[in-house]
Amino acid sequence: MVKELLRKLSNAHGVSGSEGSVFAIIKKELRGHVDEIRDDPLGNLIAIRRGSKFSVMLAAHMDEIGLMVKYIDDKGFIRFVALGGWYGPTLYNQRVILHGTKGPCFGVIGGKPPHMMDEEERKKGVKIDDMFIDIGAANRQEAEVLGIDVGTPVTVDREFAELAHDRVTGKAFDNRAGVAMLIKTLQEVDSPLTIYGVFTVQEEVGLKGARTSAYTLDPDCAIATDVTIPGDHPGIDMKDAPVEMGKGPVITIVDSSGRGLIASRKVVKWLKDAADANSIPVQLEVGSGGTTDATAIHLTKGGIPSTTVSIPSRYIHSPVEILDTKDIDAGVRLLVAALKQKPVL
Repeated sequence: MVKELLRKLSNAHGVSGSEGSVFAIIKKELRGHVDEIRDDPLGNLIAIRRGSKFSVMLAAHMDEIGLMVKYIDDKGFIRFVALGGWYGPTLYNQRVILHGTKGPCFGVIGGKPPHMMDEEERKKGVKIDDMFIDIGAANRQEAEVLGIDVGTPVTVDREFAELAHDRVTGKAFDNRAGVAMLIKTLQEVDSPLTIYGVFTVQEEVGLKGARTSAYTLDPDCAIATDVTIPGDHPGIDMKDAPVEMGKGPVITIVDSSGRGLIASRKVVKWLKDAADANSIPVQLEVGSGGTTDATAIHLTKGGIPSTTVSIPSRYIHSPVEILDTKDIDAGVRLLVAALKQKPVL
């Protein structure tokens, strides 16, 4: 079931540059379903199903936004930097896990208490630069004994939970949802084409793994799998994000107002035709927000025709993201159907 796979992936910890635990889950899930599994110098996991000379790259980034230890003061309080796009108030007073050399160490993100703030400070909120992690250590030496040092990766301590119907909540659905969709596709697909399933690293800090792997593989076309923001809840208008949870996966036409990806219309048509022929619900998106691995891929070498298939996910870049697992199931069906035949490029 995709729900249980997503649970494992969401509960795993893997900030940018430290994706090893997610890598291990993916490798285990794909054993026996692909012809080759390897990694590359940057840490991308590349799973290959061999077929014809025509090749399709499917990319899903493994990394999640997180933190990294920058400095430990004399009283044992830990300063950190954010890895990826955090909104400061989201982090304040969260419980976290520090992945040190002696195993996981729990801590709490602290800052100046609201009771001690003046009116102006309350309006501004606590900035990330003013936050710290408290692990209970009395001094720097005690923190070091626990295996914590400069460079220790840190993730939010939050676990997957089921909501009503087929909706679930957890951390790192961006992009463990795309990872789950790609794993299931590789397990189920029957295609005459060569398929490169690439689970990329360091997307949240610059689309890095997608850039290097696409350069090496040089596929004929590519699809990134990721998440996107729906406009179906209070605080956001449908005119600004006209997709919804539960209405199927989203095929990107343009993201980031064209500053990121302007998708190949031929690849979009290939996917849309497969959806229509197999009665798979899909949504189309022209977005003004963020971008995905497809941006780096489509600009590689002489250009690689690309788009993105995304899962609508509420509250992304927070520890309580929400999605509808039916959308992932439909995304798998879409990719499996499309890959039965070569696109006309």
